Amino acid sequence: MDEYIPWTEKYRPKSLSEIVGQKEIVGILKAYAKQKNMPNLLFAGPPGIGKTTAALALARDIYGEDYRDSLLELNASDERGIDVVRGKIKEFARTVSLAQAPFKIIFLDEADSLTSDAQNALRRTMELYVNVTRFILSANYSSKIIEPIQSRCSVFRFRPLSAEECSQMVERIAKEEGLKLEKQALEAILYVSEGDMRRAINALQAAALHSEKITPELVYKSSSRAEPAEIKEMMELALSKKFLEARKRLHKLMLEYGMSGEDVLLQMYKAVDFLPVSEREKVLILDKIGEYNFRLVEGANEMLQIEALLAQLLMVK
Repeated sequence: MDEYIPWTEKYRPKSLSEIVGQKEIVGILKAYAKQKNMPNLLFAGPPGIGKTTAALALARDIYGEDYRDSLLELNASDERGIDVVRGKIKEFARTVSLAQAPFKIIFLDEADSLTSDAQNALRRTMELYVNVTRFILSANYSSKIIEPIQSRCSVFRFRPLSAEECSQMVERIAKEEGLKLEKQALEAILYVSEGDMRRAINALQAAALHSEKITPELVYKSSSRAEPAEIKEMMELALSKKFLEARKRLHKLMLEYGMSGEDVLLQMYKAVDFLPVSEREKVLILDKIGEYNFRLVEGANEMLQIEALLAQLLMVK
């Protein structure tokens, strides 16, 4: 049945020793697993860098293969109200653990989605059942977790994975799946993923559906991203006052790759560093990109706004 499992789950590390990256954090978690004792934990950081994997691997290392009997996993973005804290969480927290470790674990993924009332109720629950239950909270933005909960947890800040760490995992999966991964294709996966391991694995799996030979063109098309050189060329055409050519290139990119306006803007933002213009002109371009990104977020027409941005680039020089 493994062929029907998404690769992000199929290749999810089963224990802390298999996790790629986050060495300092993993070292501390291994010590907790060895002692079979731990405080409440708060994992903070951007998505796709191993927060959920670390929590599940820690539970497996503490309890063994039957870890699901001692772990309650909830996604707070689905169940974010006070009733969940007073119901499911409190009911599980008050029962005594029958495993080797003297406590159970409640893992709240995306805890920054919990309402303020739910977080205040959770604070009291964490105090009352600290002898029999430990909490692991995962959040993209730790600032959205109220201070009383943060003070009850050891806070671990996960960082985006480096290119070497992402490469290590992607190459291992490609080898196990029998794929021929070109060097430029690996660089394309790293460009698309931006340190997000989940996005990197999804990009590899999407490309593998088309061919066993993974090329950069395949990666960009299956990820709805344009090649960086194409975005750079489009911006250079606009800066050279060749607006109609730049506009044609934009239409081709959005139709060929199925990109949204925001996708185009993000790639234009990345390309600014490589444009043959002065520092002052780069500042002006970034200012314009930020302005037009705000317009898109507010609901303006995508094609119209990106074309207007290209027109603005003519004024920069």
